[in-house]
Amino acid sequence: IPVFHDDQHGTAVVTLAALENALRIVDKPMDSLRVVVAGVGAAGVACSKIMLEAGVAEIIGVDRKGAIWEGRDDLNTAKQWFAEHTNPERREGTLSEVIEGADVFVGVSGPGLLTPSDLRRMAKDPIVFAMANPIPEILPEEADGLAAVIATGRSDYPNQINNVLAFPGLFRGALDANAHSITEGMKLAAARAIANA
Repeated sequence: IPVFHDDQHGTAVVTLAALENALRIVDKPMDSLRVVVAGVGAAGVACSKIMLEAGVAEIIGVDRKGAIWEGRDDLNTAKQWFAEHTNPERREGTLSEVIEGADVFVGVSGPGLLTPSDLRRMAKDPIVFAMANPIPEILPEEADGLAAVIATGRSDYPNQINNVLAFPGLFRGALDANAHSITEGMKLAAARAIANA
């Protein structure tokens, strides 16, 4: 029986689907992106893994203590993996510092972490996925006119990124194919199918 962790992999699938559609709007290739991920827990790590698999060039993760980089001395096992596979330039600093020049912000952390000033220092046509619930990292009203694409995890705003979008299609496909597990390839295929729906 295929097993799937909704909060991790469901969130990752729909985040990648949203990113693929956002890139069509801003006309940027996946392999040129610098992405900042706020929140390096289960969802943040899964979102980062699927974005790397899809070809994102650079990801910098940020937790309460700042950027995750190889050599930081207070990393648990998951964050150590993250440090070894992301942030190749070993950037250090706060979210506000590492957001400068970023193309994409993915927030799976907490309320009010991102400011309009931060958005002004991102790359041209920034994409902002502020998915903390119930209060996102930045409210859409605050990002209006500053982000080319803004999305949240809330159903009372447009552009909702919610893992329910992956169901039941992902499991229907897995069951129809008699799959014994959910693979990275299946998650990528699901994200692309949602993006093209």
